[in-house]
Amino acid sequence: MNDRVRGLLASPLRNLAVAVGFVALVMAASTVGYMAAGWGFGDAAYMVILTIFSVGYEEVHPVNTAALHAVTVATIALGCTGMIVLTGALVQVFTIGQITELLGLTRVNSEIEKLKGHVIICGFGRIGVMLAKDLKDGGTDLLVLDRSEARVAEAQAMGFLALQVDAADEAGLKAGGVERARVLATVLPDDAANVFITLSARSLNPKLTIIARGEQPSTESKLIYAGADKVVLPTHIGAERIAEMILHPETARFVRESEQMRDFDKTLRDLGLHLDMITVPQDAAAVGHTVAEVEERGKGAFFVVQIDRRSGEALTRPAADVRFEPGDGVLVVARAKLTTLTAVFQAPAERVRAGRSRF
Repeated sequence: MNDRVRGLLASPLRNLAVAVGFVALVMAASTVGYMAAGWGFGDAAYMVILTIFSVGYEEVHPVNTAALHAVTVATIALGCTGMIVLTGALVQVFTIGQITELLGLTRVNSEIEKLKGHVIICGFGRIGVMLAKDLKDGGTDLLVLDRSEARVAEAQAMGFLALQVDAADEAGLKAGGVERARVLATVLPDDAANVFITLSARSLNPKLTIIARGEQPSTESKLIYAGADKVVLPTHIGAERIAEMILHPETARFVRESEQMRDFDKTLRDLGLHLDMITVPQDAAAVGHTVAEVEERGKGAFFVVQIDRRSGEALTRPAADVRFEPGDGVLVVARAKLTTLTAVFQAPAERVRAGRSRF
C-alpha cells in the first residue's frame, strides 16, 4: 500500500518536472531561433513569452521571412502544448496532495474508531516520545494527541497512531475515543494544561485511569483534585535517582544499568509489579520496625528484596527481624499502586498507626 501511495505521489511530480523541462527547452530554442534572425536577446525572449502564454499583443519586429514564420509556428505549437501539459501537471500535484491528506485522515479516524481499552498520550514531547516507545514495546494500543502538526507528523513517522487536536478541548479528547480508553497520560510541560485535560477527561470518562505530569510540586494536589489517579513529578524523580547514586552507588548502578536487571524489571512490569530503590528518611514510618512488621503493614503490596546500610553493608534477602534504620537503601518489589509503600517509607511516623504499632 505504501509503494502504491508513493507511486501516485511520484507520478504527478515526475510529470510536472518533465513539463517544466519541456517548456524551458522550447523557450530556449525559440529564443535562439529569433536571435539567429537578427533580433536582440531581450526582443527574442519577449516574443517567445508572449507567444507561449498566448497573450499575443503584437510582434516586436515584423515576422516577414520563412525562417521567422517557422520559428513562430513551432513556438506556438510546442509552447502552447507544453503550457497545457504544465497546467495539467500542476493541477494533478495539488489534487493528489489533497486526496492523500483526506485519505490519510480518514484512515486515522477509522483506526481510532476500532480502538477500545487503549492508552491516550497527550503531548509528544521528550517524555511523550519515551512513554510511547515503552508502551509500544509492551504491545499496548496507544494514541498520541498533540496540537503541533510537526509533532504529529513525527509520531506518525515513528509508527504511532497520532491525531492533531487540542487535548485541552473536549472535542479533541472525544476524537481520540476517550470514552473507550483505559488510561490517559497527560505529559505536557504546562501544568495548567495538564490540569484542564485531567478535568475534561474525568468528566467524559469517570472510569478512566488518569496519570498526569506535574512540573511544580504544588501542582500535585491540584491534579489529584481535578481527577488524576497518579501524579508524576519528573524533577522529584530525577532528584531521587541522583540521591540513590550518591547514597547507594553500587546497588543503584546494578539496578539501573544492568541489562539483566532491566530485562527482569520489564518482566515484573508485565506482571503488574515494579522494582524500585527507596531511601528511608529520618522520620519515615518504617524506622525502628522490622521487615516482617513493615511487610505486614503493606498487606502484600510489596516485599523487601535487599537493604543497604549507610555503613556499606548489604543485606540480601534480609531476615524478618531486621529493623530499618534512617538512611537505609531498600530494594523492593511492589505492585503498580505504591500508596501503601509511600506511607510506610516516606510519611511522618505520627500520621500512620496500625494497632499498637506506630508507622
